Amino acid sequence: MLLQNDAVNVAPVISTSELRGLGMESVAYIREVEVEGEDAFAIHAADGTPMAVTEDRETAINAILQHEMMPVPLH
Repeated sequence: MLLQNDAVNVAPVISTSELRGLGMESVAYIREVEVEGEDAFAIHAADGTPMAVTEDRETAINAILQHEMMPVPLH
């Protein structure tokens, strides 16, 4: 059971439609993909537009932050 005080410690989860409403210039999400048989991580704008592909999740997060965007979890 989630107590009211515990709500502060829970990471927010955002749906795809909510991401679209936040604006594609400021929010990005990462999706695990396969490129030429290799695992990779695609970076997408809030509206779902693909922006880049990296070899690992950490590089994807760093790329988002370097472009002054906010990485958000996707459910």
